[in-house]
Amino acid sequence: MPTFRRGEIVLEYSERGSGFPVLLFAPGGMRSAAPFWDKAPWNPLVELIDSFRVIALDQRNAGGSSAPVRPGDGWPVYATDHVALLDHLGIERCHVLGGCIGCSYALGLIQAAPERVTSAVLQQPIGSDGANRSAFYEMFDGWAREIAARQPDVSAETWRAFRSAMYDGHFTFNVDRDFVRACILPLLVLMGNDLYHPQVTSREIAALAPRAELVESWKDPAVVGETVKRVRRFLEAHTPR
Repeated sequence: MPTFRRGEIVLEYSERGSGFPVLLFAPGGMRSAAPFWDKAPWNPLVELIDSFRVIALDQRNAGGSSAPVRPGDGWPVYATDHVALLDHLGIERCHVLGGCIGCSYALGLIQAAPERVTSAVLQQPIGSDGANRSAFYEMFDGWAREIAARQPDVSAETWRAFRSAMYDGHFTFNVDRDFVRACILPLLVLMGNDLYHPQVTSREIAALAPRAELVESWKDPAVVGETVKRVRRFLEAHTPR
């Protein structure tokens, strides 16, 4: 896979297909990386490449990507990575498609650079339901132990601050309800239904965003084929002519 270097940051990514760009933000929590799409109910790196230029990246310190962990890290540094990658690839506008944590990355990119995004597919967004925060802390801590072995100079205080910046928030952890209420981009929300992807988050995004569609049943084998068709129709309908 090719890499994009920006100072000490190295982002590994892949490109497949041709057409209007779709930037993928993979599931996998803090380990969000392109190979996680192979484990998803459907794989946009397979299903979309006949009609779109599909770009999949490994987030910083996940998969083949790396970056120093610094005080002040949080959601905005990821959005900075995403904008820089679009600039590197010469992409002015794109669709975004996120799974799990990738939905919060997608919303963060829309907030940081709304003029760069045409529409977004949010596949089982993560979110706080008032009872699951400890699960996100545990997920972060497990990832942090792996990264800390390679970056032993990062202090415990920096790790705690990073975790807080990522998961002390509410709703989608990244953007707030006022932002989603004011978001005029088309959103297709494929509903979550488990600990990390609570139904309440998907339903609230769909209720707040003025141009959102909610799909409640999408990942069972009996309906996943129709899900792929629905996603393709959505992206095609919102592709600039």
